[in-house]
Amino acid sequence: MPEYLIFFFMVAIFVLLAMFLKLPIGVSLAFSALAGSLLGGEGISIRHLVEGSFGYFDTILIIVTAMIFMKVLQASGILDTVTSLLLKTFYKRKFSLLLTVMVLIMFPGMITGSSTIAVLSTGALVAPVLIKLGLSKIKTAALIAMGGILGMIAPPVNILVMIMGGGVDMPYVGLTIPLLIIVIPLAIVISLWLGYKEIKIIGYNQMQAILPKSYSQKYGLRLYLPLITVLALMVAQSFLVRFMPDIGIPLIFLLGSLIGIFCGRPFNFFKITQEAIKEAMPILSILVGVGMFIQIMTLTGGRGWTVMSFLSLPPVLLYLGIAVSMPLFGAVSAFGSASILGVPFILTMIDKNAILTSSALSAVAGLGDLMPPTALAGIFAAQVVGEANYFKVLRHCLIPALFELSMGIGVLLLAPLLDKII
Repeated sequence: MPEYLIFFFMVAIFVLLAMFLKLPIGVSLAFSALAGSLLGGEGISIRHLVEGSFGYFDTILIIVTAMIFMKVLQASGILDTVTSLLLKTFYKRKFSLLLTVMVLIMFPGMITGSSTIAVLSTGALVAPVLIKLGLSKIKTAALIAMGGILGMIAPPVNILVMIMGGGVDMPYVGLTIPLLIIVIPLAIVISLWLGYKEIKIIGYNQMQAILPKSYSQKYGLRLYLPLITVLALMVAQSFLVRFMPDIGIPLIFLLGSLIGIFCGRPFNFFKITQEAIKEAMPILSILVGVGMFIQIMTLTGGRGWTVMSFLSLPPVLLYLGIAVSMPLFGAVSAFGSASILGVPFILTMIDKNAILTSSALSAVAGLGDLMPPTALAGIFAAQVVGEANYFKVLRHCLIPALFELSMGIGVLLLAPLLDKII
């Protein structure tokens, strides 16, 4: 059977299982990889399936430890305290307040690589505050959804880039500046677009009444030690290479989590660890399935055929294909879009800086979390504010999504220039 038919059958089986039979994304990817192996005449091919399942083992470790760290911040009261402190500091200035809220929404996504985690944690935390400040329920949900997606593509943890990098043997280094070039302007523009007209300034007593509880007075500076430790170690690894060994992101998050046990309100570390792994399991299963899918694509020739097909496209159609296909495929899974389409697109643009290319493609692929019928960011953001019809939220996300799409394609087009500058 020709390699392109095998590839199309794999994608078709994946879509059938994920969208119509409603199987989990990771399971659907695994079954479609198995089907591809059988169609390619390779049998069940246990070796390749197992090898593929470990393809993103480093990323899986990062997600697990980041989720544990996030749960520690929540359980110890650190997240509530930081939110309260920042909102109290900037509540009198609209511009600063909106940017502060955006950063708070993004933060869980920045350390876990998941828009869903961002929406359901700090998104749920700031939603009542935004509504009390005059922002409509729908726009609050839209701001939370877009903040979750921006957090997903922001450094230090961008799973979409990790997936694409794993497919082209690109190490996950040197991505902070390219990702910030994309995320910072978008965070500013989107937060102002959605919130500046409606948000209002309220009195100090009113603000105090809607803020989450602060534990700063009770525990003092030690409350912030987990955050300080993680940030310091990440900065040291980047800028003090001669003196600081690379201990890895998972160990950094684990150290921060262990320190958090002694820095805030008491909690059961083993219980929150179980909760963290349970919540991360859907993402972890997707990464296992993605690894298997790419491994079988490579084995059966589908990956090579896809790259050669994209190479034959004129530039206009290539960029149009990126702008349309990656978000649409993200309706099934943004991670699946990054693996199945992102890897071939990077290989197609091999003459450009792969770090810039993968960063830009991650911004485009991240929009898949707004695509119905799954639309994870939109659906959960609507639930957070109590809105039954998530399409109302998606309507307000349309213009911000176009901003993000334009930024992603713009960075792809300007990659040679940006490469010289940075």
